Amino acid sequence: MSHHWGYGSHDGPAHWHEHFPIANGERQSPIDICRKSAKYDSSLKPLSFSYDASTARNIVNNGHSFNVEFDDSSDKSVVQGGAMDGVYRLVQFHIHWGSCDGQGSEHTVDGVKYDAELHIVHWNTKYGKFAEAVKHPDGLVVVGIFMKVGNAKPEMQKVVDALSSIQTKGKQASFTNFDPTGLLPACRDYWTYPGSLTTPPLLECVIWHVLKEPITVSPEQMCKLRGLCFNAENEPVCHMVDNWRPCQPLKSREVRASFQ
Repeated sequence: MSHHWGYGSHDGPAHWHEHFPIANGERQSPIDICRKSAKYDSSLKPLSFSYDASTARNIVNNGHSFNVEFDDSSDKSVVQGGAMDGVYRLVQFHIHWGSCDGQGSEHTVDGVKYDAELHIVHWNTKYGKFAEAVKHPDGLVVVGIFMKVGNAKPEMQKVVDALSSIQTKGKQASFTNFDPTGLLPACRDYWTYPGSLTTPPLLECVIWHVLKEPITVSPEQMCKLRGLCFNAENEPVCHMVDNWRPCQPLKSREVRASFQ
C-alpha cells in the first residue's frame, strides 16, 4: 500500500514513522559522519566505476526529486570494490537539495551540511532484479557525493538543461547518451556504513559509500534544481526545495574509512 509522503510540515520526515515504522530502525540513513570516530580499514578496496553512456534512458520528476534512470538489464554500467562483494548495477541517480539560503545535503560531516547531495543508486546483481535486492541487507549500494556552490560542473549541465521539460510531478523526458562518471570528484576516498534508503519505504538494504571530496556546481545550476516543483501540472505551485531527511542515530553501527 502506498502512503502519501513528502517534505512538508504535515507529511515530512517527522511523520514518516506513522506509515513506515522502520523509520525508527537500527540502521537508518542519513547519518552524521564523525571524522574522528570513523575507523580506517585497510581491507576496503578502491571503488571501481564502469559506466556506459548508452544505458541512460529517461529523466523523471517523481514529486520528491528527479531521477535519471538507466537500463539495468545488463552489466554495462556497474560499480565494484569498496565494501562490496560482487557486482552492483547502476539503476538511477537523483539529488537532494536545500532552499535558496539553506544547505540541503542529507549526510553531514562533523555536523557540517553541504549545499546538496547526489545519490547514485546500484543493486546487487546476485539478486536478479532491483525489487528483490531491496529485501536484503546488502541489496543496494548508494554512492553519495556532496555538492557545494562554486564553479559550474560542466558535466552537470546536461542534467540541469533537461529539468525544464520535467518541471512538475509525473513528467518524464528521454535522457540518453550520458555517463555519470563525469559527476564524480577526482578523489574517490570514501566512508562506508550499513544504512537505509533515505526516502520511504526507508528499507535497510543499503551499503553506503559517501565520497570525502565534494563536487562544485554553480549558483545558476543550483537555481535550476530549486525551480522544479513538488506539485503536478494542474495543482498549486510548490517549489521543490529542502527535499532532504535529517540525520538519524548511528546506534551500534561503525563508520569505516578507505583513507587515513
